[in-house]
Amino acid sequence: MAMRAYPRERFSSEVTLSLSQVTQFADAVGDNNPIHHDAEYAATTRFGRPTASGPHATSLLLALTASHFSKKGAMLGLEFCVRFRRPIYADETIRLEWLVVKVAWNEKLRGEIVELRGRIKGQDGKTSVGAKGRVLVTDRL
Repeated sequence: MAMRAYPRERFSSEVTLSLSQVTQFADAVGDNNPIHHDAEYAATTRFGRPTASGPHATSLLLALTASHFSKKGAMLGLEFCVRFRRPIYADETIRLEWLVVKVAWNEKLRGEIVELRGRIKGQDGKTSVGAKGRVLVTDRL
């Protein structure tokens, strides 16, 4: 059986955020925190300007795994854990990155369990969000 994922495999993408995208996402998920909606309010916070919500940043990072692995077969996210380290601003270009740490065949699920480590880097090159995850990649769900 051909492997669909490989240890040390890396994949990434860049996303440029805008205040309107950040506000629309926060609205869509019911996040009314004014730091995602109100530039005047955000200017008075420790961050000094609007930030993207945690669910927004996380969804971009997790979606990258789906986009990447669904090109190789049927893909299903199994679990993810994230750690928020620094703000992601509503007007910056961020880099989403994943590294495949381990790949193991699972007979019961009839596919590969892929263990991942990921992060989001801000425009300054520093890690804003760290992540771990596991996905299933198989022939058919």
